Amino acid sequence: MLLNGSEILLECLLEQGSDTVFGYPGGAVLNIYDALYKYSDKINHVITAHEQAACHAADGFARTTGKTGVVIATSGPGATNLVTGIATANMDSIPLVAITGNVGTAALGLDSFQEVDICGITLPITKHNFIVKNVADLADTVREAFRIANEGRKGPVLIDIPKDVTGAMCEFTAKKPAETVYSNPADINEQIEKAAELIRSSERPFIYAGGGVVSCNAEDELSKLVLALDAPVSLSLMGQTAFNNKDSHFVGMLGMHGTKTASLTLKECDLMIVLGSRFSDRVALNTKTFAKHTKVIHVEIDPAEIGKNVAPDCYVNGDLKYVLSKLNEIIEPASNPDWMAQVAEWKNTYEVPMTPIEKEDEVLPDEVIKTLNRLAGENTIITTEVGQHQMWTAQYYDFTEPRSFASSGGLGTMGYGLGAAIGSKVGNPDKTVINIAGDGSFFMNCNELSTLAKHGIPVIELVFTNNVLGMVRQWQRIFYDKRFSQTDIDRGTDMMKLAEAFGIEGVRIEKKDEIESGLKKALECGRPCLVECVIHKDVNVLPMVAPGGDVLEPIMEISLD
Repeated sequence: MLLNGSEILLECLLEQGSDTVFGYPGGAVLNIYDALYKYSDKINHVITAHEQAACHAADGFARTTGKTGVVIATSGPGATNLVTGIATANMDSIPLVAITGNVGTAALGLDSFQEVDICGITLPITKHNFIVKNVADLADTVREAFRIANEGRKGPVLIDIPKDVTGAMCEFTAKKPAETVYSNPADINEQIEKAAELIRSSERPFIYAGGGVVSCNAEDELSKLVLALDAPVSLSLMGQTAFNNKDSHFVGMLGMHGTKTASLTLKECDLMIVLGSRFSDRVALNTKTFAKHTKVIHVEIDPAEIGKNVAPDCYVNGDLKYVLSKLNEIIEPASNPDWMAQVAEWKNTYEVPMTPIEKEDEVLPDEVIKTLNRLAGENTIITTEVGQHQMWTAQYYDFTEPRSFASSGGLGTMGYGLGAAIGSKVGNPDKTVINIAGDGSFFMNCNELSTLAKHGIPVIELVFTNNVLGMVRQWQRIFYDKRFSQTDIDRGTDMMKLAEAFGIEGVRIEKKDEIESGLKKALECGRPCLVECVIHKDVNVLPMVAPGGDVLEPIMEISLD
């Protein structure tokens, strides 16, 4: 059938199973938006207040549904406003297709109005990008973009389309989407057998799992392996939903803000099995000392990550779901009662500490998050911004369901969470979605409250207000002799009046006895809701390991004198 470029684009999105897109219109994508008008019964478009939030929404949609996120932006500043969102998805290996408009092909390279070389700009932060200069190439380019985004280690792909291409006519023939298949190395079964041999000889195994488990939907396979080995398991920030946090084998996060139990488990284990995680600097910290006392198995889909930060004794390069399935077939069930008893003793002894309260009725973050955990139930998705609140969430919230958490791990993007919450709720309309923020992050994206109001998206925005950049202030206290430079951000904003101005529900929690009633009100209102939790400016995130320090020696207390 004869279609214009914009119609071909939308037909290809539908072909790939994408019926939801996020974006913001502009001159260079007017043809696409005209087609979206005609396809409004087939494709749901969600307009945000800013293109960056649209990209984060597509990211959150992808993380919590397992589908590919799609975002559309116009040329020039519209395209560059996607850059942080694309980089966020790239660092965390999230499948995303970003579609940008550009000036007409004849105007390319002439510094035309709203022209930028977005392919050049995003080259380091995408798996691949394309500029389509001929409408005849458009359909296959879109198909290729989706394939690349989902093949192997997932990530973002950008398609830049000049305006004349979106309006040009071309014959279109529909195709079934290609099945994404990862080709494992020819010797993968031999690699798996070597790993199995190390596992069989281990008496104190320790499993560390990351976002790769979530990416390939291998949660069941991981659970089977944990039970088969009777081994403690720790999760990275990206892997928080890979294993039931309430299971007795779970020991919490490992790394800079990991639990004392996790660090002791690493210290005493005789084998560390690392699954779909890349030994980032927030986990390994000092790679010269990390896990040097124990043998390490690294299972990873991206060969570039193997040995990059920590050299393993044994590795398996391949699809993690396949590898775990094979291990579960050939590993004999084991029982480690003494090892697990020791781990249980550490868990009972070393609870995650909080800063001592100054007043009896003071609101503490752990109590807020634990209460939210109890009230919200399992049919809930949590997103976060970046900072202290992000770590408190990972420490105190029990994630029991796959894909129930979205947070910027690798890039650490303040302003990520509310956009991600929008995408999560759009993709999971039957689930409760809550974004947990600090007031520093909140002021980076509070304009998106208007998006919640416009579309009637019942997301709860929970903000810890302490009027400081809490994590930066914590570092300034420890490493900069309490020189609190530019971390006091008290803007004098009345959050409840702000909620009223945006036309959403507002709840303020200032005392301990208001926590439960305030959270219940937010959860039961059925509307977009802003919850402000007022906390002390010097509540810190503990444990903490200094940058470059030994992960086995966490700081458990910070003096406020």
